[in-house]
Amino acid sequence: MSAITAAHISKSFGEVRALQDVSLSVEHGELFGLIGPDGAGKSTLFRILTTLLLADEGEASVAGHPVVKEYKKIRRKVGYMPGKFSLYQDLSVQENLTFFATIFGTTIEANYELIQDIYVQIEPFKTRLAGKLSGGMKQKLALCCALIHKPEVLFLDEPTTGVDAVSRKEFWEMLQRLKEKGIAILVSTPYMDEAELCDRIALIQHGKILQTDSPARLRTSYTHPLYAVKAADTYRLLKGLREAIYTRSVLPFGGFLHLSTRDIMDPEQIKNDLDRKGFSNIEIKKIEATVEDVFLELSETDELKTATR
Repeated sequence: MSAITAAHISKSFGEVRALQDVSLSVEHGELFGLIGPDGAGKSTLFRILTTLLLADEGEASVAGHPVVKEYKKIRRKVGYMPGKFSLYQDLSVQENLTFFATIFGTTIEANYELIQDIYVQIEPFKTRLAGKLSGGMKQKLALCCALIHKPEVLFLDEPTTGVDAVSRKEFWEMLQRLKEKGIAILVSTPYMDEAELCDRIALIQHGKILQTDSPARLRTSYTHPLYAVKAADTYRLLKGLREAIYTRSVLPFGGFLHLSTRDIMDPEQIKNDLDRKGFSNIEIKKIEATVEDVFLELSETDELKTATR
């Protein structure tokens, strides 16, 4: 049995449809990413799966228990780390850990092997108030508290938002080690680069799952020719490429534009066209699609389908 199963989950708040027919499954020992921007429905799904919110339609189970009928059993078997730091800021690091261990009828020592890698990093600050910790240390403390009772399933709702790059990297390294212990991990994030660190991902937008697969298979599903293009005047370049007859789509990606064309082209052909239009300092190269390219392509297709209904 899968560690997490959601089947045709829908949820509305008034006229806003937060989730629309969402289905997914997460296996034991799997690191599964729910990838999408703010407002896509990630937190709503998390709250349903962690028994904090009732779905309007559909069914779900976590750790072998249905989320409605056996919610008390689920709460003993899951760890939940919300996006906003929610521990007791006027308690010390050690007091927070002891408090959460006591709630679950255990001790820090009983499950120390599970949190050891994280605990050794926060132990030097164990007498410091949680509210006085840095963002990275708050993150590690919250993860320790979520793991203190040795859960079967771990829910992490945008855990790296607002955290520095080094702490983000360390956090994902911790998750890789945790999944090796057989824990099922469902993590949500708006960061497309973090999607590459998951075993499988579900791309979500406007409450709908656009596609679910491994990051590698999602990238190879993008079959259109793709090029990274750069020139002196980015705004004019964007406008010029959107007007070009060979263009399927063009979108900003950092300092470059990602240009998808209708047919395979030699980069020199595109460069010559831009030369004729008066662009300077042109850089162009053929590239492989990223998860973000796939997400934007699927989002655009979904919006077109919705608009034509």
